[in-house]
Amino acid sequence: MTDTKANGAGEQKSALPLFYKKPAPLDAKKHAKLGLKDNFGLGFTEGINAVPVNLIEFPQICHFYPIGFSPDDNATPVAILGLRDNENLFLKSDNTWQEDTYIPAYIRRYPFIFSEVPDSDQLTLCVDTDEKIVDEASPQKFFEDDGKPTPLAQNALEFCKSYHAAAQQTVEFSRAIAESGLLVDRAAEITVAGDKKINFSGFRIIDEKKFAELDEKIFLEWRAKGWLPFVYAHLFSGSQWQRLTSLLNKVMAN
Repeated sequence: MTDTKANGAGEQKSALPLFYKKPAPLDAKKHAKLGLKDNFGLGFTEGINAVPVNLIEFPQICHFYPIGFSPDDNATPVAILGLRDNENLFLKSDNTWQEDTYIPAYIRRYPFIFSEVPDSDQLTLCVDTDEKIVDEASPQKFFEDDGKPTPLAQNALEFCKSYHAAAQQTVEFSRAIAESGLLVDRAAEITVAGDKKINFSGFRIIDEKKFAELDEKIFLEWRAKGWLPFVYAHLFSGSQWQRLTSLLNKVMAN
């Protein structure tokens, strides 16, 4: 399944994206009988303590997760899900998410994803063909008997289109943030039950003092682009460290 590509970079990388093990283009002939397993849950997020987020999600993300930026040149914004390596504090034992908590779009998009068609202006809808996610016995098929995409596949295509467009906007924002000099390395020291201290590092945040001193021309450019509310959402998200600490204390008490 393909869709016309908007201007900008696609999502195909030399390494597989987070979560994806065997992504393959959905093909009506090859995958005629393939379907999505019922209620495969969110267990694929186990052991992941941060996921990428898009700019338009910041207003929701900031109410539930701290937002950081990756330490590389891309300055990818991420929602921080855990305070320790290989731990997702929002995934419950039954592979569902914490109640009344926004689930990042990157997670909700799985197992679907776009990849670029070489030398083409199209994007191809792919699905992770990991046997834990899909099989030929599932009633949730990707294609009808006549080879047409099912509503499941069509909805996945539309979601990936929206995600791709949002991701492109995020790349522009991240590039500007990275070039602005506002980002600083952050190391958080969290005190949990028993006065134990946990050090969490490897991400960056916008320095409030530097942001207050941002060149007026750049500030006005960001205002014109509508970016300022997202900067503030990132800054407000810092209050969610307390929530992560609370969740970790519950885990350690069990």
